[in-house]
Amino acid sequence: MGLHIREDMDTALARDPAARSRLEILLAYPGVHAVWAHRMAHWLWVHNFKLIARVWSNFTRSATGIEIHPGATIGRRFFIDHGMGVVIGETAIIGNDVLMYHDVTLGARSYKKGKRHPTIGNDVILGAGARVIGDVKIGNGAVIGANMLITRDIAERANLDSSEFFVI
Repeated sequence: MGLHIREDMDTALARDPAARSRLEILLAYPGVHAVWAHRMAHWLWVHNFKLIARVWSNFTRSATGIEIHPGATIGRRFFIDHGMGVVIGETAIIGNDVLMYHDVTLGARSYKKGKRHPTIGNDVILGAGARVIGDVKIGNGAVIGANMLITRDIAERANLDSSEFFVI
């Protein structure tokens, strides 16, 4: 699994024009901190230290405002920008090179056991306030606009921009 710390900081530098240095990211980027903490919690989870994993993820949520269940599977170069309010459920799967903005939920539609959270492909952008609910698949390269509610599969390279639904 590897720590990928430098790769994560380089991803933040590439994805966030406001990021000025690795030191700034190391000290002041809760989205990156939450991903690092999730890696530790996920390791504990898959090695059957589930209670410790849950306690660690709860501490991380308190420190960052980002809630990632330790059972969630997250790919490389995942970047959460302005992460406050992000919720990622237990059976969510997130591919590589995903960009997620604040207040995004990857949630469930059912309380039954088994796969109940979304699968996010590679190179996906999830806009602020997006809600992706249920065992749905977001195709590679899709863009989900701000405040969109997604309850069905989305094709690869789809561009769902919520601004097209509003007239200003």
